[in-house]
Amino acid sequence: MSDRAPQPVERQLPTDEARDLISLVRDIAQREIAPRAAEEEDAGRFPREVFTLLSESGLLGLPYDSECGGGDQPYEVYLQVLEELAAARLTVGLGVSVHTLASYALAAYGTKQQQVEHLPAMLGGGLLGAYCLSEPSSGSDAASLRTRAVRDGDKWVITGTKAWITHGGIADFYTVMARTGVEGSRGISAFLVPGDAEGLSGAAPEKKMGMKGSPTAQVHFDGVRVPDERRLGEEGQGFAIALAALDSGRLGIAACAIGLAQAALDEAVAYATGRRQFGRPISDFQGLRFMLADMATQIEAGRALYLSAARLRDASRPFAKQAAMAKLHCTDTAMKVTTDAVQILGGYGYTTDFPVERYMREAKVLQIVEGTNQIQRMVIGRHLAGPETR
Repeated sequence: MSDRAPQPVERQLPTDEARDLISLVRDIAQREIAPRAAEEEDAGRFPREVFTLLSESGLLGLPYDSECGGGDQPYEVYLQVLEELAAARLTVGLGVSVHTLASYALAAYGTKQQQVEHLPAMLGGGLLGAYCLSEPSSGSDAASLRTRAVRDGDKWVITGTKAWITHGGIADFYTVMARTGVEGSRGISAFLVPGDAEGLSGAAPEKKMGMKGSPTAQVHFDGVRVPDERRLGEEGQGFAIALAALDSGRLGIAACAIGLAQAALDEAVAYATGRRQFGRPISDFQGLRFMLADMATQIEAGRALYLSAARLRDASRPFAKQAAMAKLHCTDTAMKVTTDAVQILGGYGYTTDFPVERYMREAKVLQIVEGTNQIQRMVIGRHLAGPETR
C-alpha cells in the first residue's frame, strides 16, 4: 500500500488561539483516539478516559462562556474541533456533540444561580451529559412525549421512559423533557437530572450495526424526585428549549459527518495511490479518479455549508433553515462518500482489515439522529413555503 499520509485539512480559522486549539485536538486525536478506535469499536468499549482527557484539556465546553467553565469559542471553531475528533473516531466526536447539546438548556435558559452552581462541573469537571427527548412512542413526533413530571411541593416527580439516549445509563447528568401540563408542545418543561438520582436507571444498550463503542439505551424514570431549582426555563417552555438545542445540535452532527467522510476519503486516496493493477496505480484510471474528485467536492461543499450556518449563529442571526440544510447535506454526503470508499477498496473494503467498512456502518446513523433527513426536508420546506395546510 501507499506510504502517502493524509494531508491535514486546510482550515480558515479566525484567531491564533483557534489555530493552536486545532493543533492540540489533532495531537490528542493522533495519540489517544485513532490508534485504538478500531479495536475498541469492535469490542463495544466506550472510551470514558478520553472524555476525561478532553474535559481536562478544556474541550468539553468550547462554545460556552469562560465564566462558567467554557472555552469562549465561536461555533465556527467548535464545529471544526468536532470534525477533527469525529475523523479520528465518531464515538468521540458525536459524544462531545451530545454533551454540548445536553449542556445547552442550562447555558441558554438557566438562571445565573443555576449556571454558577452546575455549569463549571458540566463543562470542565469531568462530567458527561445526555439529552433526553425521544421516547419509545415519540421520535419524530417529539411533542407527543409521555414522560410526566408532577409537582409535589417544592419538588417534581418524573415518571416515564426515554429512548435512543446516547450515553444512556452512564451519563452524569441528563437534560430531560417531561410533560408538566396540557397535551402538545406547550405542556412540556425541561429539567436537569443528576445521573445518580434515586429511581433513574439505564436499560441494556441497544445492539447496533455501527458506533458500538457509544452506548445508546433507554433511560427509565421511576418516580425520580428533583427540586424545582432544577427546572430549566419557565414551566411549559421545554419544547421550545428542546428545538433551540436541536438547531445547534444538528450543526454538530453535520460537522461529525464531514469528519467521518474526510477519514474515508483519506483512506481511499491512500489505497488508490498504492494499489497497482495492470502495471500502474489504480488512481491512474479515470473512472476511479473521478470518484475521488466527486467525494472531495462533496466534502468541501458540506464543510462550507456547516461553517456558513455556524457563522450565522455566531452573529446571532437566524440559522435554523441552514442548520437543517447542513445536517441533511453533510450526513447524506457521509453515507455516499463512505460507500464509495468501500467500492474503491474493492474486496478489501468489505473486510475489517481496513476501516472503511466501519465508516460506512457508522455513517448510516447520522442520517437518523437528531431529526431524520426526512424531517430536515420538512423543516427546510416550511422555511421556504410556510407550514403545511391541514
